[in-house]
Amino acid sequence: MSFSFEIEATAGAARAGVFVTPHGPVETPAFMPVGTLATVKALDPDDLVQMGASMILANAYHLHLRPGDDVVREMGGLHRFMRWDRPILTDSGGFQVFSLAQLRTLNEDGVEFQSHIDGSRRFFTAELVMQIEGNLGADVIMQFDHVIPGQSDEATARDASERSIRWLARCLAEVKRLESKQALFPIVQGGIHAELRREAAKEIGEMHDWPGFGIGGLSVGEEKDATYEMIEVVHEALPKTHPRYLMGVGFPQDLIEAIRRGVDLFDCVAPTRMGRNGAVFTSDGRLNIKRTEFRTDPRPIDADCDCAACSRFSRAYIRHLFVSDEILGLRLLSLHNVHFLLSLAGQARRAIRSGDLEQWARDWLARYRTTSPLAV
Repeated sequence: MSFSFEIEATAGAARAGVFVTPHGPVETPAFMPVGTLATVKALDPDDLVQMGASMILANAYHLHLRPGDDVVREMGGLHRFMRWDRPILTDSGGFQVFSLAQLRTLNEDGVEFQSHIDGSRRFFTAELVMQIEGNLGADVIMQFDHVIPGQSDEATARDASERSIRWLARCLAEVKRLESKQALFPIVQGGIHAELRREAAKEIGEMHDWPGFGIGGLSVGEEKDATYEMIEVVHEALPKTHPRYLMGVGFPQDLIEAIRRGVDLFDCVAPTRMGRNGAVFTSDGRLNIKRTEFRTDPRPIDADCDCAACSRFSRAYIRHLFVSDEILGLRLLSLHNVHFLLSLAGQARRAIRSGDLEQWARDWLARYRTTSPLAV
């Protein structure tokens, strides 16, 4: 597999570029819909293509547990298994091991945990995770890392960051042993401690010529200002020539603020998770479709949106579907929310290329933050 990244335009720290992968190019900034279990919940791959998604994410932890990464490999890898012929990134499962799994036992070798599905005991090492991600066959794979809460103290953050770097070296060695052609992204950790972030970025950068970098351990409980500050710190510490992937961050305002600070790739489960609970993004802020105000509302969810839900159905109809427990309601809200973030990333790309990112971002955020009359 071959990978490259070309920056076509800049606006301050923001970049508009193209990340080339064996399964096609990804125009950045880009939002990656999350297909944790080899499916973006409620959506067909054709839906994603029609919305303009160029790259999606799946999760090694979940797919290892069910149906098994060996099953996915036997079925031809993720692309063939889920009928998606564009780029895929797999998360290593580090976040899930430390957040979903129970009865964890951590040591230098790895993490022993209990499956949240059947209670079986599992042991993840850096080497095993690389084997799992190799079986899945995504274009981009993430290292196995030690994830901690966002507000962890410096000692805890240092311990996790330094362990993640040691595990990264083992991940790299295993990828080389396997003669894998996948692109391994390291993850810069360090919590909300600027010096730890700088140290991690420096040590990781000196280890190998990576095809890109992950920024992890943010949007996990820390204050928004701390999140943005750490993105700025990492932006200054990492090479400007490689793509940066901000892991697990994808609310509209966060996406824009991170793009302004030099981030290229994003993912988040929020669009489909919110959709399944009746919450939707609009240009005027978030709204809850379950509210009685929408019972006879003839307007689309968002008049500025051209997704299949907004171009065909009223708020009243979608509310009816949702409160009646009709599956189509969940599907339409999920479709709209994913489309909304894909479109937002596209707007940011165009603003960077036209040279008016800052004005566009200020105007967009001002409208989104101040004109939400029926927020969730």
